[in-house]
Amino acid sequence: MELKCLFVGGRSACFEITDGGYYETLRPYALTLNGEPRGEARTVVFSLCDLFPDTDYTLEIEGLASVTFRTEAESVTLDVRRFGAVGDGVHDDTPQLQAAILACPAKGRVLIPAGTWRTGSLFLKSHVRVELREGAVLRFIDDRDALPVLPGLTQTTDEQSEYSLGSWEGNPLDMFAALINGVEVEDALLYGRGILDGGANWENWWPNHRVRRKAWRPRMVFLNRCRGVTLQGLTIRNSPAWNLQPYFSQDLKFLNLTVEAPADSSNTDGFDPESCARLLMAGTRFSLGDDCIAIKSGKIWMGQRFKTPCEDIEIAHCLMENGHGGVTVGSEMAGGVRRVRVRDCLMRRTDRGLRIKTRRGRGSQGVIDDIVFEHVKMEDVLVPLVVNALYFCDPDGHSPWVQSREKMPVDATTPRVGRITFRDVDAAGASCAGYILGLPEQPVEAVTLSRVRITCAPDARPIRPAMADGVPELTRTGLIAENTAELLLEDVEILGTDGPAVERRGCVAQA
Repeated sequence: MELKCLFVGGRSACFEITDGGYYETLRPYALTLNGEPRGEARTVVFSLCDLFPDTDYTLEIEGLASVTFRTEAESVTLDVRRFGAVGDGVHDDTPQLQAAILACPAKGRVLIPAGTWRTGSLFLKSHVRVELREGAVLRFIDDRDALPVLPGLTQTTDEQSEYSLGSWEGNPLDMFAALINGVEVEDALLYGRGILDGGANWENWWPNHRVRRKAWRPRMVFLNRCRGVTLQGLTIRNSPAWNLQPYFSQDLKFLNLTVEAPADSSNTDGFDPESCARLLMAGTRFSLGDDCIAIKSGKIWMGQRFKTPCEDIEIAHCLMENGHGGVTVGSEMAGGVRRVRVRDCLMRRTDRGLRIKTRRGRGSQGVIDDIVFEHVKMEDVLVPLVVNALYFCDPDGHSPWVQSREKMPVDATTPRVGRITFRDVDAAGASCAGYILGLPEQPVEAVTLSRVRITCAPDARPIRPAMADGVPELTRTGLIAENTAELLLEDVEILGTDGPAVERRGCVAQA
């Protein structure tokens, strides 16, 4: 066993126990902090709060492992009640909360105590820590006329480039500001045992979710061109749209969070990094109505204009429940996605496990490569692996040009899928083991399965594994690979199918 320190702030810290567990530890562990009992750890990634700044600590786990750390120094604590915030769930506390954040000096803490704080959009500040104490709820208002709009695209004064503030599904479009926003913020922390409540339901934000009303729906947390920002310990619920969206940002950590929405909620993706680098998502539970994690880099204009991939993403010890996909890449991936590691995760009842979505028109900059699933367990995930290069999204998604099974010219509009690896994966309760559908003119380069066991459920329900024209609903079906240059299988078992365990179509070779 090993105990790792993932993050240390002034009042909180986050740790990882490596005992072989996925999201939960193999058993509860008693914690001792500086020789005093400090509760139990039941999840692999866990947080300690209510620490003192600028103090040395030793955390020990039953004599099995320990770690020593020092908390960060703190300049001052500003309580939002002293700025006039009420916290009764009725009063609009937006200006008071924002004033506290803006007035806070570097390395200072803005304290939001227990209460229901009704607020509009708030903006983080560099070098400031914001703590939501246990019992604190930030309740997002749903009045479109009271929320600011982040413009999608503004030409710079020299007319040489553009400044993007708002975003919607891969294009620079006007959007309502999120509950929590960061614009070019660095070294900021939002943490605690409190709740960010989007207040969304079927009477305000979720109906007609594909219709723009004044601007596109807000996120819960939107980080635009930020660096060194950490979110830790919070519960995030009932978002109007995507929950967490980092955008053209680097060196971010998302630790020990809970992200939840009803299973039938509209477009409530959990975590959607877009054109970002060096992100860690660890110890988070997702339960929602769309993809738990969807890694993106824009549609073709954004991809070709800014050429900024999503890269060096680590996703560890997360629990993904319900939703459409566990971890999805795309479909807005025109800037490319590379070097993604998903390890030690547990998925339950998602439609798909690893889901890659692209299509003709995403462009030659849109390269998906070096995606690794390792030590992942899936329970009742209907299709553990999907690679779909003929995804029928966007207004022209069903057009002959997008959906044709004939070879098209490889040109500036053609995306590419490189290496995808499944290693040490156990999936039980599937309907279809996997479906790989590459482009006839640009086959998927290599899919590797090593030490993989997939079992179809006896009572599996039908599902269309890949959202492409001509793909039927399937039940108790093995791995189907079409237009795949290499399918590499090592120590693979696919059980419970009514037909062949592996079916190759098109230019598939096995090594």
